[in-house]
Amino acid sequence: MHEKIYNFEDRLVKFAGEIIFLCKTLPSDSTGKYYFDQIQRSSGSAALNYGEAQGTDTVKDFIHKMSLVLKELKETRVILKILEYVKYGDQKRRETLLEEVNELIAISAKMILNKKK
Repeated sequence: MHEKIYNFEDRLVKFAGEIIFLCKTLPSDSTGKYYFDQIQRSSGSAALNYGEAQGTDTVKDFIHKMSLVLKELKETRVILKILEYVKYGDQKRRETLLEEVNELIAISAKMILNKKK
């Protein structure tokens, strides 16, 4: 995740893809499998819900879908923190993804606030 992407959808897609690469480094024990499934679902859901948000007809629907994006990104962040705590998966990827998810959360929250004005 070296070059900066400025298109939000592309960033979410790349983020979900990078999560998959992180998951490939997780141990195959029950804990690794559990978080593998959880983090793939939450990161992928953020990207998918953003895709739906782009097709909404009303500001209210957009805010609702973006709230789901924000919720899923926050869930992903918590999982990354758990993986960091137990030292599961590639350390460099975990650190990079944690930085990126924090930026994505900030962008999502700002998008919601801007639509509420």
